[in-house]
Amino acid sequence: MAEHIELGKRGENLACALLEKKGLKILARNWQLRKLECDIIATNDDFVVFVEVKTRSNISYGTPDVFVTRDKQRNLIRLADGYMRIHNIQKEVRFDIFSVVIRGKYEEAVHLEDAWTVARYG
Repeated sequence: MAEHIELGKRGENLACALLEKKGLKILARNWQLRKLECDIIATNDDFVVFVEVKTRSNISYGTPDVFVTRDKQRNLIRLADGYMRIHNIQKEVRFDIFSVVIRGKYEEAVHLEDAWTVARYG
């Protein structure tokens, strides 16, 4: 497996473990709707959480979260709308980012809850 794919998987695994530790249940990983994809979909009593995980081994060009572009945010909003309709879920939606840095055995994850809102894109 390519090194960047393995790095991304490690980041997603770390994010899932941290979400579960916070009491969220993982509903799906790498869920796709047409050409759109969400890394992790999780839930708790209040929200369905759509999570984008960005993992890097180097932060020379900025922390991983800065690479979640406005286009990616718009696409996740579209995907979330489809997921909620397909599964007939009537909960609030939240969009989170996990910014993960992994260098060798060193792992650091920053969880940015409610990283953006749909209202900005209305």
